[in-house]
Amino acid sequence: MALSNSSVLWGSGARSLHWLMAILIVVLGIVGLYMAGLPNSPDKIRIYAIHKSVGLTVLALAILRLLWRLGNRRPTDLPMPAWQAWSAHAVHGLLYVLMFALPLSGWLYNSASGYPLQWFWTVQLPSLTGGADPALKPIAHAIHEWGFYVLGALVIAHAGAALRHHFVDRDETLLRMLPGLRRFRAEPPATTSSSLPNIEKHPSATATIPENKP
Repeated sequence: MALSNSSVLWGSGARSLHWLMAILIVVLGIVGLYMAGLPNSPDKIRIYAIHKSVGLTVLALAILRLLWRLGNRRPTDLPMPAWQAWSAHAVHGLLYVLMFALPLSGWLYNSASGYPLQWFWTVQLPSLTGGADPALKPIAHAIHEWGFYVLGALVIAHAGAALRHHFVDRDETLLRMLPGLRRFRAEPPATTSSSLPNIEKHPSATATIPENKP
């Protein structure tokens, strides 16, 4: 499978980034909902640290994915109503915005809270506020929290649309993004004069019909 996209298929690079980010985002959402109800404890601090590190990983992958997208052509859209094409592009655009907005707002919230930020206890990241900022802290938290709910709704809509294309419309929208599944309808071969049998050169074509003479 080609690394780059073609006119009809997403390449392995785009597919890998898509599914890796999808898995990480779902895990982040589940862990985020779980840790919000935990009492203060060393375990909660460790879970928060992992949540932040995975969020930073998603931010780095989002940057890579955007650069990859800009450097690769997008496969041609399959035939569909105009409103479906418009809504699909709108959802994709919003997903890209939120893939950046959520980790950045989390980073901003962490900075405004006055906490240090490390990526998996190895790389120290700078504060975005230069220290605690009580005025900015609730704003960053609101963006992070409500952005998560919007992202969840968009992911559900995105997945639902892909399943509808697959099971109802029966087109290849989903198959073009699934690894290892490439079942495109083959175009019927064009009929040309060279593909037709050359009856002029066939022996039966030049055979003479005997005359019935008395």
